[in-house]
Amino acid sequence: MSFTTVIFDFGGVITASPFEAFNRLEEARGLPRDFVRQVNARDPDINAWARFERAEIDAAAFDRAFAAEARALGHELEGEAVLAVLAGAVRPAMVSALDTLKSSGFAIGCITNNVPSGKGAGMARSDSAAAEIAAIMGRFDHVIESSKVGVRKPDPAIYRMMCDALGVAAADCIYLDDLGINCKPAAMLGMHAIKVTSGEQALADLSAALGMPLP
Repeated sequence: MSFTTVIFDFGGVITASPFEAFNRLEEARGLPRDFVRQVNARDPDINAWARFERAEIDAAAFDRAFAAEARALGHELEGEAVLAVLAGAVRPAMVSALDTLKSSGFAIGCITNNVPSGKGAGMARSDSAAAEIAAIMGRFDHVIESSKVGVRKPDPAIYRMMCDALGVAAADCIYLDDLGINCKPAAMLGMHAIKVTSGEQALADLSAALGMPLP
């Protein structure tokens, strides 16, 4: 199979997984491990997180709504505390891979579920981090942010938006995401989906799919 396009998720792929930061927050606050994920798994299309990723509510409303959802599950955790740890550290090897793909003639895109909080597409908490992420985002031929288009993964429409923007068929694309639920619609549309568990594994699987070395 000859691919022309590689589409990346951002958090958990280009950057370290936010779930790692959530686990540190949970430990610091004496909460059960994966409690944030538990809150976000309830009513996944209409909960506070989903509505914030579609920019249907602002940060203040998210703070209150998430706290209420956490309280309903028996624990106290404000939404602002979750947002404060959301931006993950950049994986340099993944950025190098973007440069290699670009120089090799591949189109590259980014589909990110994000929220209108922090600075820029990566939801950075500092100007320096925002500048670093902006430089990465500038490498992509097209970026789709859920909070700007009002659609979030795993809605198949967001993947079709990317294909239309890049002028490619789904079968021409490889898609990388750290969440299996987001890989499934990409695969159903005809993309070659790679579930990311680490930066090293992602690059190994991507190299194998493309038949070329990546850093």
